[in-house]
Amino acid sequence: MHGAVGPATGGRHVSGVRHTVPVDVHLIAVRDGEQGPEVLLSRRAGDVYASGLWHAPSGHVERETVVDAVVRETLEETGLVVDPGDVRAAVIVHHRPPGGGRERVGFFFEVRRWQGVPRVVEPDKCDAMEWFPLTALPEPMVAYCRAGLDAYRAGAPVALHFHAPDDPIAHDPYVDRLRLLHGPGAADPGPEPGVREFAERAVGRITAWTDVSWARENSRVWRVRGAAGGSWFVKVHQNEKFHRRETTALRGWVPGLGGAGPRLVAADPGLRSVVVTAVEGRSLHGMVLTGAEEGAVFEAIGALAARIHASPLPATASGTAPVGPYDRMERHLDAARPLLEPGDEECVRSAVAAAQEFGPLTPVVTHGDLQLRNLLLGADGAVRFIDVERSELQPRVRDFVRILDHFDGREDLVTAFLAGYGRPLTGAEEAHLVASVALDSVSGVAFGTRAGDPELVERGRRALARLRTGSAWPFFRQQGAP
Repeated sequence: MHGAVGPATGGRHVSGVRHTVPVDVHLIAVRDGEQGPEVLLSRRAGDVYASGLWHAPSGHVERETVVDAVVRETLEETGLVVDPGDVRAAVIVHHRPPGGGRERVGFFFEVRRWQGVPRVVEPDKCDAMEWFPLTALPEPMVAYCRAGLDAYRAGAPVALHFHAPDDPIAHDPYVDRLRLLHGPGAADPGPEPGVREFAERAVGRITAWTDVSWARENSRVWRVRGAAGGSWFVKVHQNEKFHRRETTALRGWVPGLGGAGPRLVAADPGLRSVVVTAVEGRSLHGMVLTGAEEGAVFEAIGALAARIHASPLPATASGTAPVGPYDRMERHLDAARPLLEPGDEECVRSAVAAAQEFGPLTPVVTHGDLQLRNLLLGADGAVRFIDVERSELQPRVRDFVRILDHFDGREDLVTAFLAGYGRPLTGAEEAHLVASVALDSVSGVAFGTRAGDPELVERGRRALARLRTGSAWPFFRQQGAP
């Protein structure tokens, strides 16, 4: 190594010169608040750098350890007494200020225990001190500090934050220089770089990716959180067909339902990816409800289905021939035959033949996968939907197939659902519903086995068992019209 010590060189190595930088420390004092974790920030004032901007208590390291430095700066600026043993490493940020200033390294430390009450100790440098939710940081704020807090929230141990010369000192979500570096072996739930870049072009820098995919093959969905607040969902479709269906629905009939579903933010057909808004509500999948609550929910689901089915047909559908829902019967049976029980195939063929005697039903706009895991219950009692990658023009009973399983032995829920839908089913619709359930069950058993989705397999087997044993279907005869 060279022995000479010289000034910083802006990231270029110069023979005989070591790269030296100032070192500073930042306090991330965290407490629990009504909206989640809160952080202590102070507003700089007077004849100081970044006057008028919010910043974490901080300062330069002198001839001491970085831990001793943050303990000292905390006392000098806030009056809080911190035990060095309570100081926890949070993130290291390699930073370059705007204006071509000298690079520096900042050590951000988390502290959750202290003695005393925070107060403004240096009024010539600070005119306010407050607690802010980590999810609602104040503006204007020093961009350097904001970068450290964003990296801390994302769980990155190291971050780079190099300003361009003409960048503002204050945080600007449209001038975001933060680059996160994750540690070795750290779980990174996010997608490949191309999808990340697509999503960040749509909503700005993303500080957290949470994998919320279903536990089956080819499900790729993430909930993301933006650096400036807000959350969205990023989805990569397993094939071009699903991508086309979902984007067509999100651009077509979904907006007409007034917030009952997600809004499309961006789509990239090359990546087969979309960014959509989050929908308010909790998933009905696995939700425990009282009998009265169940009735209200299924009536709301029926009303939602009616609204979807009443959506205007796309202009390209004018004159479209009726959909043939049974064209793929042989393919489904071939794929599932080794997995079927004796008598299943015969029952499926019989159900399809009975439906075909009525002739085709008129196609309408359908959700395509209307089941509880794609339905959310809002705080206002409204039911909303997600996931329209299977949406297409189909007979309306296609949307009843996967909700039907919840009606076994529950005529009260059937009554509530049809009350919300606004009418009973006709005899033709009943016959086509049985045939659709039969084919969906065969397909589900085959696909669920291949994709490792036991819930889908079990639902298919239950439906086939009811069909095989001749059990009463709750929609029929007592509910249906001639």
